[in-house]
Amino acid sequence: MKAASDSHSNFTRRRWLQTGAAGLLPALSRAQRIKPPNFLFIISDQLNLDALSAHGNPWAHTPNLDRLVHRGVSFLQSHTGNPLCSPARSVLLTGRTSLETGVINNGMHIKEGMPNMGQWFGQHGYETVYAGKWHLPAAGRQKLDGFAFVPMAGGEGDIQDPLVALAAEAYFHDRSRLKPFVLVASLLEPHDICTWSIDGFEQDLLPNAVPFRNLPRPLPTLPPNNKSRPRAPKVLDENGPYRKDFTDEQWRYYLYCYYRLVETLDADVGRLLDALEASGEADNTFVFLTADHGEGAGRHGHVQKLTPYDESVKVPFVVSCPKRVEAGLRDQVHLVSGLDLMSTMCDYAGIAAPPNVRGRSLRPLLEGKRPEWREFVPIELRTIGRVIRTEQYKYVTYQGDPVEQLFDMKADPWEMRNLFDDPHYADVMREHQKLLKQWESKLIPA
Repeated sequence: MKAASDSHSNFTRRRWLQTGAAGLLPALSRAQRIKPPNFLFIISDQLNLDALSAHGNPWAHTPNLDRLVHRGVSFLQSHTGNPLCSPARSVLLTGRTSLETGVINNGMHIKEGMPNMGQWFGQHGYETVYAGKWHLPAAGRQKLDGFAFVPMAGGEGDIQDPLVALAAEAYFHDRSRLKPFVLVASLLEPHDICTWSIDGFEQDLLPNAVPFRNLPRPLPTLPPNNKSRPRAPKVLDENGPYRKDFTDEQWRYYLYCYYRLVETLDADVGRLLDALEASGEADNTFVFLTADHGEGAGRHGHVQKLTPYDESVKVPFVVSCPKRVEAGLRDQVHLVSGLDLMSTMCDYAGIAAPPNVRGRSLRPLLEGKRPEWREFVPIELRTIGRVIRTEQYKYVTYQGDPVEQLFDMKADPWEMRNLFDDPHYADVMREHQKLLKQWESKLIPA
């Protein structure tokens, strides 16, 4: 287990004594208000929306993630653009769908000529820096399009994530301050759970019983849909990340391990926030935190991602900035997407968004306003799967498969009853099919 986030390095303690607590700074002056804002964008890998204790999870202790939630706005209807690492990251970094970026699977490049966040903000006077996992396809040691890349040792999240936090700390200390910054801190945890669910199983390393009988915390309870297998397209039934061979105790131990990895993520998020505050830049920096996709977490018997269910497609989306963003607001109503990140950052930076971005600026929602909002969010599933999520329903279709899915997310939030062939929902099905057709007609596929 990593050290708690309040155990600063000696360097951080010195900087804290030199600069003072950022939270005690006076109200922003006029000069500070017109100064271009900075952006710290924290990406996690495989983090469930409800993995945070601030979101009601009793099995994980996440004081630093909760710190962001309490300081800013947390969107509880937040969805990834595509529940797979590289496609999701291409969406976050461009504001375009993965069908348009050309990143429809892991390890692919963003389409030539389509600006990413670093390129766009760099063209508009920002210093742009990237630390951590890139995966589009892989970061070189010296060059990354649009960003100054901080080289570091690779490895699993427990090795790499502390280095990302240290790199950010060094950057805050050494930066010239002549330009505003965009710093992307891409953390791996809790992605290391994949070793448990894939490598461990294939190498016959998974315990048949909990190996430590006196764990300091009780094992989490199983989700109510752990055994649920609603009627689904063939690709989900045959190729989905389904573990029918786990016992109940193995599932509960799996969840226990997952939440410990969430806590290691929390520690490194704490180090990032502490370093930002020690730099004296916190009052003029927007902090965005989200994830590329969620984790199966035993729901529908799933591990990992790649499914249209909420365990894969719902992710945290938290934004904070003192005096500029509502504090402690939990938005449970507005449908939000990873597509919205670029538009929101550009809005606050006072620059135009790149051409043909598909997201919307969240600024009105972040400032406590209630504008007319979108009717749905779209989600892509590699090349052949599509999801349309409206306020009440989720519609799922896979190209060439006669079985579709329709879930009433208000009556059935755990997605256990597929209504697609229920005649009472024929009109709802047609409405969602129409929304998908209209949406895709606007896109420019790579």
